[in-house]
Amino acid sequence: MRTAPRAQRGAVLVVALIFLILLTILAISASGRSLLQERMAGGLHNAQQAEMSAMTALRGAEWKLWTSTTNVTAHLNCGTGIFTDCYVYDPANPIANVVDFRTKQGWVTAGSTEYKGYSGSGYTSGDGKLAQNPRYIIEDLGVELPPGVSGGLHESGTTGSTGTGTASASRHIYRITARATGGSANTVRVMESTFAAKSN
Repeated sequence: MRTAPRAQRGAVLVVALIFLILLTILAISASGRSLLQERMAGGLHNAQQAEMSAMTALRGAEWKLWTSTTNVTAHLNCGTGIFTDCYVYDPANPIANVVDFRTKQGWVTAGSTEYKGYSGSGYTSGDGKLAQNPRYIIEDLGVELPPGVSGGLHESGTTGSTGTGTASASRHIYRITARATGGSANTVRVMESTFAAKSN
């Protein structure tokens, strides 16, 4: 005896489609998470590049100060000779270029010197290229003072203190500010150091 075929309800097809939808959602979620991690790693890489670049510019400017002191008999005069990129610090009359370079967001170049490294070829080409070469400015903060000496304009002395001591006539304190980018121009780092340059 033949039996009549049963009507197909398509339950297997519905279950298979549900599983396919779930797998698609999982795949999209996993790829989105991996893209986010890739962006985060790229951002960290850019930040580290910018920090190392700014540090390189600081050390380059310090080296320039240190090696230049062998050619002078008094302190290095800002704005003259090899130090045309140097400013004399005056808290009563701050220089707009210096203030902007030290505090403004984004990429600022006015009044600064481009640092291209010891070879002079720069850092904007090659495998680990930067968006911009780092830049720096140098400020002469005045003669080096022992702690507590009045009239100081910088970290080594405090204005208005009552300490005793004498200033060093052969050393000046310089503040160096460096600004650098990573591989992306959106990543900017600003770093500072103070450096005592002696004269012979």
